[in-house]
Amino acid sequence: QVQLVESGGGLVQAGGSLRLSCAVSGSIFSIKAWAWYRQAPGKQRELVASISSGRSTNYAEPVKGRFTISRDNAKNTVYLQMNSLQPEDTAVYYCNGIRPTQFAWGQGTQVTVSS
Repeated sequence: QVQLVESGGGLVQAGGSLRLSCAVSGSIFSIKAWAWYRQAPGKQRELVASISSGRSTNYAEPVKGRFTISRDNAKNTVYLQMNSLQPEDTAVYYCNGIRPTQFAWGQGTQVTVSS
């Protein structure tokens, strides 16, 4: 059974940085693509960034040039480095696979950016 545990969120001022981590249990980590998603209050969950098993990356337009997704297969962990944070980045951030290969959602980690 795959479990997802996100961490690293917090309160930061606009222009600041945070690094999120997602620990993934199970033996499938290295062969799967992973992604970070976020859900702001009153909005639908959206995909922020993804990374393939071969480490190819893709980003949503609003975060291009500011966020970097990476993975450490030895640690079964996927990261999201977030720089130049803006108030509109405020959301709960989650990691998961990419459809159709998704798992039960973790609790997420809250990111709050103050202006």
